[in-house]
Amino acid sequence: MIVRFLSVLCVGVFLTAVYGAEGNNNEEIPYLELDEPDEGYHGLIKENETLVEVTPPIRARGPLCSFLILNNIHHGEAPFEIMVIDENEARLRVRYPLNCEKRRNYKFDIAAVGCDGSYSNTVPVHITVTDVNEYAPVFSQSAYVKTVDEGRIYDEILRVEATDKDCTPRYGDVCKYEILTDRSQPFTINVEGVIRNTEPLDYEKSHNHILSVVAYDCGMMQSTPVMVTIKVNKPCRAGWKGVAERVDYAPGTGPLALFPAARLETCSSDERCPGVTRIQAAVSLQASRVGSGCDRDTYSLHSQRTICGLDPKTIDLLPSPGAGNEWAKSLKPDSGRDGEQMFEFDGETTSAIVPESVLPHSLTSSFSISTWMRHAPPADGDKHRKEHVLCLADDHKMNRHHYALFVRNCRLILLLRRDFGEGDLNIFRPAEWRWKIPEVCDNEWHHYALNIRFPNVDLFIDGEPYRSLDGKGPEVIDDWPLHPAHGVNTTLVVGACWQGTEKDMKHHLRGWLAGLGVLRGAAQPSHALSCLARCREGLSLAPDLYLKSVSVEGDGVADVETLLRRVAYGDARAFPTPGRRNVHVATTITCDNGRIIKARPAESYIMVLAPQTPSILLNGSADVARDYAHFRAGLTVFPDLGVSVRAAPAHPLADENQKLDSCVVSVYPALNPDHEALSLRAAADLPLRYDIRAAVTRDGVILTGADTVHNYQKVLREIEYSNKKPAYYLNRVFKLTCSELNGRFTSNEYVQTLTVVHPHMSAANEVASRELPSGIADKADVARESVFDSQPDRGHAHGHAVAPRVYAAHAQRDAHAADVPAPRLIDLRPEQSANHVALLIGVVAVGVVVLAAGVGVARTRRSPRAPAAPRARHVDSEMAWDDSALTITVNPMEESVPSCGTHVNAADSSDGESCSDSDSEHHDSSDEDDEVMPNKQHKYRNISQLEWDNSTM
Repeated sequence: MIVRFLSVLCVGVFLTAVYGAEGNNNEEIPYLELDEPDEGYHGLIKENETLVEVTPPIRARGPLCSFLILNNIHHGEAPFEIMVIDENEARLRVRYPLNCEKRRNYKFDIAAVGCDGSYSNTVPVHITVTDVNEYAPVFSQSAYVKTVDEGRIYDEILRVEATDKDCTPRYGDVCKYEILTDRSQPFTINVEGVIRNTEPLDYEKSHNHILSVVAYDCGMMQSTPVMVTIKVNKPCRAGWKGVAERVDYAPGTGPLALFPAARLETCSSDERCPGVTRIQAAVSLQASRVGSGCDRDTYSLHSQRTICGLDPKTIDLLPSPGAGNEWAKSLKPDSGRDGEQMFEFDGETTSAIVPESVLPHSLTSSFSISTWMRHAPPADGDKHRKEHVLCLADDHKMNRHHYALFVRNCRLILLLRRDFGEGDLNIFRPAEWRWKIPEVCDNEWHHYALNIRFPNVDLFIDGEPYRSLDGKGPEVIDDWPLHPAHGVNTTLVVGACWQGTEKDMKHHLRGWLAGLGVLRGAAQPSHALSCLARCREGLSLAPDLYLKSVSVEGDGVADVETLLRRVAYGDARAFPTPGRRNVHVATTITCDNGRIIKARPAESYIMVLAPQTPSILLNGSADVARDYAHFRAGLTVFPDLGVSVRAAPAHPLADENQKLDSCVVSVYPALNPDHEALSLRAAADLPLRYDIRAAVTRDGVILTGADTVHNYQKVLREIEYSNKKPAYYLNRVFKLTCSELNGRFTSNEYVQTLTVVHPHMSAANEVASRELPSGIADKADVARESVFDSQPDRGHAHGHAVAPRVYAAHAQRDAHAADVPAPRLIDLRPEQSANHVALLIGVVAVGVVVLAAGVGVARTRRSPRAPAAPRARHVDSEMAWDDSALTITVNPMEESVPSCGTHVNAADSSDGESCSDSDSEHHDSSDEDDEVMPNKQHKYRNISQLEWDNSTM
């Protein structure tokens, strides 16, 4: 090294001397031809090559004899040499093969040497040795072995790893692994060498799986295969045995044990769990329901309130949209069978403004708010969004919220601001109560009730008083009372809150509501709230106890098995909804070593069979006939109606405790309110006597509410029908249907017909009808009825109604009929009767034609009419009755035809008028002038009468 250093030093001194003399003789010194000497030369050479590719090529100018390689002390000796190709160009080559894995880069300087021993300037040279894929990947282990449990799919069973000695990533990195074994093996391997199974392994099919795995570098050089052995273990899984897949439940049979033969396997021989210290088993009933509670398919919310004893003064803020509830038409009822009582709020537009006539906006210091609600957390995760159930705010100018019930950040919040007139304005009082409860955001139906006795507020969830886990109450925020504001009213909204300054709804609710009610001046009784949310279907370990889930716990297997066999399913309803109820059993085992093992879950389901369909029978007299007086006074529609409910044909006795919840009386066509009416006796106190509500319309009567069959029968028998004009009707037909359990079971269609008995016309009444006009006859009849009313012994003393007078207008007579004499038989000889009759008819017909033609000719030859009555003729032409479509048929068999001036009797006066009108028309058609004006006026009157008769035909 010292010698080399000295040589380099001498060369440097020599070059310095040479450069020093350059100014004297510059043309005789060689130099390297390079545009950028500082960059130098760059060369590439592969491991298995000897010639270096240099860029740019090495060239020199001047008297050149050779090149000199100057080694860098920091980079060591360069194994290269320079060969001169011609007098100006040279090439670089290696003296011995290079190894990229040992050294990849070289750096040294070169200079051109003249024949006279002069040296050129030095230029650096950078050489890079490129890799050759000479090494194959090698696995880190000679073999791999792994044990897995059967029946599972693993994300990673094991990971194999291989390396490559090549110096560059192109050939030194492993880019692929591959399983060479049969592709039917349920295993795959990825580029990272992770082996996983594609399907659960089965110990019975194969105990071991042997795989051959190879690795590839990025140059696709393959490694030597390595053997991978995967052993399948058949573990002992703890779990329940003897659990039936299906359990059938017949309604009305009481609690039914679900797991009478259940036994638990804990796998005590498993090394992972040598002993058991604790076993917990949780049984859950998964009965999905559409409604807000498990009894919603039995009774409506109104019926539940009545049955449970909620205060009848509770005001319903979610009524069924319809007549009388037009303010609720913007709400969206559910499309299901109970849709009229469940409402969806979309969080954007759905809301309803409650009129003050429905609920006074000012609440007292004591009131109650209750509702069913199903709510989920916001989809965008906004924790500051307010969703109002109920809100009272200023209607304009300001946005003050007086009181509200809303949800924010999965908290149920009650806002109650005191008015400026309540108490001292300078004292803070509670104004906001916040409950953080998981039920608000679990997207399940729950019943919430708030009993406010200011400043105390009690919350009930699903009928139970709220108690926090930490024993603390709700978070209470104090605030000042509201300041006075003149000329500002309030707006009460369901499902949002009114912003007075923006004149728009804000803070919409996204979820479901049902049965929202407010009680002013009192609080709901706790037992009624508990009854309202009570579910009589579920799991139980004791009678009359129904739970959604049951947990059993024990120190040993025998204890847990005994407790689980006592778990039963029951449904106290007489007519539960048939269908499937899933049962899930989750079990955890705590071992002696502290390890917790989850046993295999047990699955079963309960099939609730369809109950025996009850029969609602309606019977009674199908037809009732009454006279005019009864219809005018009013008569019961169903006087002897019988209502009964039979459980089945084999059980003929009706259940006295059976209830109905709806009866509908329909009449078609609708009643004419001018003279027809339906009514209920003592309808005002009906809600006080029974749990039945009545709605009377033109179309009939609707009775709703859960009450006994006996009470429904009494109310139906009190329905009365009255008609002030019974003579216009033959009968009235009423249809009745009843149902129970929200329409699940319906009765037969009972048809009741009320027939009007029309009295027959007597001889005296017929004479009176001819002598008295209809108006005078009506007055006479009224006077006659008053006389009978003043004489009880002659009228209703014996329980008989006075027979009304029969009006002529009610007689079944045709106003346009003609009295035709009865036909008589002409005595002719038998042998000539046919020919003589035909001949007689022909002669009479020809004579009539000739006579008509002669009369026509005679009239046309009469002198023209006087010019004094052109206006009268014009009137005749306007008022003339067009008889071009009429046909007059003459019966030649009649003896005589009565003249138009004679009438059979007074009752046939209309026929006489028709005859006079026809005669008048005959004179008008002949263009004959009337000389007497009174006759002319008489003709106009007859024409007008005829036109009126024609319009009524």
